[in-house]
Amino acid sequence: MKYRKDKYGRELSALGFGCMRFTRKGGGIDIDKAEREVLAAVEAGVNYFDTAYIYPGSEAAIGEIFARNGLRDRIHIATKLPQYLIRSNAALEKYFREELSRLRTDYVDYYLMHHLTDVAMWEKLKAVGVLEWIAEKKRSGTIRNIGFSYHGNTENFLRILADYDWDFCQIQYNYLDEVSQAGAEGLRAAEARGIPVVIMEPLRGGKLVNMLPEKAQKAMADSPRGWSPAEWGLRWLYNQTGVTVVLSGMNSLAMVEENCRIASEATAGELTEADFAVLEKVKESIRAREKVGCTGCRYCMPCPKGVDIPGTFSCYNTMYIESRGAGRKQYIQTVGLTKEPAFASQCVECGKCEQHCPQNIPIRQKLKEADRALRPLPYRVAIQVARKFMYRKPAKS
Repeated sequence: MKYRKDKYGRELSALGFGCMRFTRKGGGIDIDKAEREVLAAVEAGVNYFDTAYIYPGSEAAIGEIFARNGLRDRIHIATKLPQYLIRSNAALEKYFREELSRLRTDYVDYYLMHHLTDVAMWEKLKAVGVLEWIAEKKRSGTIRNIGFSYHGNTENFLRILADYDWDFCQIQYNYLDEVSQAGAEGLRAAEARGIPVVIMEPLRGGKLVNMLPEKAQKAMADSPRGWSPAEWGLRWLYNQTGVTVVLSGMNSLAMVEENCRIASEATAGELTEADFAVLEKVKESIRAREKVGCTGCRYCMPCPKGVDIPGTFSCYNTMYIESRGAGRKQYIQTVGLTKEPAFASQCVECGKCEQHCPQNIPIRQKLKEADRALRPLPYRVAIQVARKFMYRKPAKS
């Protein structure tokens, strides 16, 4: 296993075990199967295990596995504060104590503010005293490193990144997400600040393995590298020095074995021009399914009415690259839940965006199409409810 260093020089395995996708059996996690997979990963050198308060049964499962195998001192636990449930200072302590109990530990190595999509969510936490709470936890050693996981746009990521002296962060990133969410710009910004970056969704939940078009599969198969689609995706990430840990939701021993092998071999800077050419062919074949030829260059921005034009088109394309549900979920996370509305329906058809688009996209027309596809009535209602929940005022102390 290769290791990359955190902010303070501690070695983290290049491969992290994402514990959201443990196999389920009956009404809960198949603990015996999960234990075999976790132990195989530890034996191969994995020392970073990622879970969260809202992953059903996950914290309790790894707490049990680590406790009964005496592994706590050999591994790093990363879990997350459910910030969307926090309305008071007392709630910070309540959820954290519950997590410690589930995990059967008295400290967390890497603790994240979970699922930030807008700087306003971080400001809400600050309003209930999270900065003072974090400082106390770090002084006592019950939290060793503090970070945040992110699903919004690049602009908000950069603002959150610059607002606090973070120890690490976690972003969705893969060869299709270079210009969406935090993206390559966010990765570079974190690296410039010396902030380690943990990668989630490196293969878009397996879709960069199981849903590749035939042309993409052929481009990879024709390469003398002999890499599987999963290996191409992982090695693309490991090729970048700003990537510290790549999470994988492993739920088979075969997957553990393959991913550990890749993480033991891959090196930053190893990909050649020929390798990048293969990946360009792969991306071209994937993008052939797109509805809008948007490259995410953002020349159309800012919109005078606040519409997130490239964000909307990215989600619209995801509906056809992956599935309708995937695109709509991405839209809720990256556009629908920003504090300042960024919906395509806000467009007044001024045409300013089209004057600057290098691709000559009929943006006004495509925004209407995208909005109809991304926000059918049930989703409009769900977004309204979620926005009221996420941005409700903190309780008075």
